[in-house]
Amino acid sequence: MIYSPSLMCANFDNLKAETFALEAAGANRLHLDVMDGRYVPNFAMGLGDVKSVCRNTSLVTELHMMIMEPSRYIKMYADAGVDIIYFHPDSDSHPLQVIKKIRKEGRKPGIVINPETTIESLAEYYDLVDNVLLMGVKPGYAGHIYLPYVEEKIGQLIELKDKYNLEIIMDGACTVERMKRWVKQGVDGFVLGTSSLFGHLGTYKEIINRIKHECGE
Repeated sequence: MIYSPSLMCANFDNLKAETFALEAAGANRLHLDVMDGRYVPNFAMGLGDVKSVCRNTSLVTELHMMIMEPSRYIKMYADAGVDIIYFHPDSDSHPLQVIKKIRKEGRKPGIVINPETTIESLAEYYDLVDNVLLMGVKPGYAGHIYLPYVEEKIGQLIELKDKYNLEIIMDGACTVERMKRWVKQGVDGFVLGTSSLFGHLGTYKEIINRIKHECGE
């Protein structure tokens, strides 16, 4: 099972220390959110932040690009050291070219499915990517309200998982109770944010161990 803390929610006063602490606590991946104020009405991690995290961890890093025209920035973030690059297909006029650019840079491509996006509408991409990030909230802010109609999309994606050899990660409002349910459905991992990790009682290690225990590990 993949547990990927969202560095957007970490303490930016010392990002290097936070990176070390999350890795030592048992996280097995790190999630990096970048926003441009256009695709979503918010700004998140900068290029320097992304470089810092990648430079100071041995874990797999996944970049979630909430930006317009992501094709313009693929090489820049690949050079920063990220391993997986997620993008929103509706953020670029040529999504297939984005996937090709990610592959060209030797990184794994992934698509993001927003709550209002149907699984069927992205059918042409499943055979071309390795990873799918399913949003349980509207993207752009930590702590957004969970949208329960997303549940039916999980089942639809699980049916496609083996056919296309997809890795399916949930992002947004990943509480322990929801993660326990989604594990049983076949989800591969979770982005840990304010719903389960940051701002909760205990050290990162204690909290992640508790999450793993509740999810059956």
